[in-house]
Amino acid sequence: MKLHELSPVPGSTRESKRIGRGHGSGNGKTAGKGHKGQKARAGHGMRPGFEGGQMPLQRRVPKRGFNNIFAEQVIAINLSALEAFDNDAIVDAAALAEKGIIKKQNSTVKVLGNGKLTKKLTVKLNAFSASAAKKIEEAGGKAEVI
Repeated sequence: MKLHELSPVPGSTRESKRIGRGHGSGNGKTAGKGHKGQKARAGHGMRPGFEGGQMPLQRRVPKRGFNNIFAEQVIAINLSALEAFDNDAIVDAAALAEKGIIKKQNSTVKVLGNGKLTKKLTVKLNAFSASAAKKIEEAGGKAEVI
């Protein structure tokens, strides 16, 4: 088989509409645009959400809430995620990123107390919930805030 012998599967392609080519084509005269009006004109493009001059929905609906652009994003991980590490390991943000638990190693990370920890780990992260710190120390490890 050669490149010039290839053809599309029957029924998979259609011929394009030839608009404005006379009455016999089925798309003559107004070329499928109807009679007059804004959409019949050349260069009639309207932006998304345009409602013909009526006050658009995105302006009618009231604004809600507040978005603090200075808020620090804190990634919360559960204690059960630390089970991925070996005994006596040092767990920090770089180690978590290496294991794929968090995406960026320069993130602010807080450990929450959901789950069990059976390994002795030294955890050096930004924040710990009280129950998480307690469970880490009960397992024989250390919870160090950096």
